[in-house]
Amino acid sequence: MIHESTTHSRTTSNVIDVRELTKSYGAVRALRGIDLVVPAGELLALLGPNGAGKSTMISCLLGMLSPSSGGVRIAGTDPGDAVRRGRVGAMLQIAGLPDGAKVREVVRLATALHRRRGRSAQELLALTGLSDLAGRRVTALSGGQAQRVRFAVALAGEPQVLFLDEPTTGMDVETRDIFWHAVRALVDDGLTVLCATHYLAEADKYADRIVMIADGHVVADGTGAELKAALTSGRTIELVTDNTDRLLDVAMPEVSERTVQGRTVRLRTSDADRSLAALYRSQVPFRDVTVTGGDLDEVLMAVSHNEQEN
Repeated sequence: MIHESTTHSRTTSNVIDVRELTKSYGAVRALRGIDLVVPAGELLALLGPNGAGKSTMISCLLGMLSPSSGGVRIAGTDPGDAVRRGRVGAMLQIAGLPDGAKVREVVRLATALHRRRGRSAQELLALTGLSDLAGRRVTALSGGQAQRVRFAVALAGEPQVLFLDEPTTGMDVETRDIFWHAVRALVDDGLTVLCATHYLAEADKYADRIVMIADGHVVADGTGAELKAALTSGRTIELVTDNTDRLLDVAMPEVSERTVQGRTVRLRTSDADRSLAALYRSQVPFRDVTVTGGDLDEVLMAVSHNEQEN
């Protein structure tokens, strides 16, 4: 397990600063002493199984819930003050859009509420890919298009920190890619982003850092590569052969799992170099070899399993 305290220190440049955050609902402890710091210009992905405490944590960071104990500072002040000062933007699943309004009207209203600080409505429409939909009523939008309107509203006022809750729900693959490139460009310009998502591949691809929580506390914290290296075991070798039976008979003690689908063979091994050497020595013909490490699904399963055992 990789903890934030080993790699991130509390400094004045931290836009999100959480210390010993707890939240209880009667006898139920949703958060159990969360410690988290996020510096300016970082995209952090918050992952965890259902019921881990992600939504409760975001609600505390936005000032929507009061912690039972502990402290939260957002952009140098308490969450409620940060929201009132326009330092925080949020794109939440529960956020509705006004019935009957047109896209440009919603975005203009958002900029007006922030006293037109930051980008103009026209700039926000262009940034979020909504210019061609500006005249459409929000009730006629697809789920993915409505998400982009929420994204534009969240950016109104040019916040210092942006909270995203399952932001790409309803988006197709192409739109997701466009969305994340826009987010990355904003992060590169200094915006701090905390994103809760179930799309682990997106977190692995785009996040600077990943924090996993389970049972109300942080169980892993690091880059995607660090977490996969520390919390997964072995590699998978995939290859194609016309001699599956002969290949499966090759002696490879380090291989723990062998599966076949048509002419494709997958081998789960603790030593990929040793397994490949044995395969080449066997002289069984094969081709199209790929070697991959563990993924974040495996990491999440590992930390969740560890929590259940403790």
